Amino acid sequence: MQKTIVITGCSSGIGLVAANDLLRRGYRILAVCRKAEDVRRMDELGFTGVEMDLNSSESVIRAAERILALSDNRIFALFNNGGYGVYGTLTAISRQQMEQQFATNFFGTHQLTMLLLPALRASGDARIINTSSVMGLIATPGRGAYAASKYALEAWSDTLRMELHGSGVQVSLIEPGPIKTRFTDNVKQTEQENPVENPGIAARFTLPPEAILPKLRHALESPRPRLRYPVTLVAHAITLLRRLLPGRMLDRILRGKPASTSTKP
Repeated sequence: MQKTIVITGCSSGIGLVAANDLLRRGYRILAVCRKAEDVRRMDELGFTGVEMDLNSSESVIRAAERILALSDNRIFALFNNGGYGVYGTLTAISRQQMEQQFATNFFGTHQLTMLLLPALRASGDARIINTSSVMGLIATPGRGAYAASKYALEAWSDTLRMELHGSGVQVSLIEPGPIKTRFTDNVKQTEQENPVENPGIAARFTLPPEAILPKLRHALESPRPRLRYPVTLVAHAITLLRRLLPGRMLDRILRGKPASTSTKP
């Protein structure tokens, strides 16, 4: 029987690259997008498009119902990849903007996963893979809201993994560093007169979205997937520096110019 994988944030970047690769590997892809025109494009590309806005509880419920009907209540994997960034100093971010950041990057992911969890359990050997970020490991000036949402996703994933131990559902995190996608173009800047920008050196370490594919395949197909998959040299370096450096020394490295990496999501 063909295995079904649900991928959110499929309209471009990591989500679209992952969907194309996994379709070629023989999986059935339920490609979740926010816009109706993107859903139609997913159908044209050979996927099964599903419309969903992570920022809307009602939209998530409707999407989950459609996914369960399409999958006959049996899902092999859920790749929680949808999200976006709100950038700006914390003093420039309103409660509403912070709530929207968390609604899309965290609350919607939690809601969708809980609604689909019975179908994941039913497959007997399922995977939940969450796109975090190097910003789920460190925070920098100007990216506090986005980093907070990814820190939350990291803690949530760790808890979910432990709570699902022995259930047949395994949980992994993918932690990209600089990846060339439309993510940066879609960032919501709260201080237009002083936007958070990437230093020129960031481009030197930026990889295409295809860089996540070996990690994603391993997380899906290995009998013992890893808990975390750093992607890019920056992500590996930050993972190491967090272990080796005192917190105040890491602060000195990370502050200065706002944020040193462009991440997805």
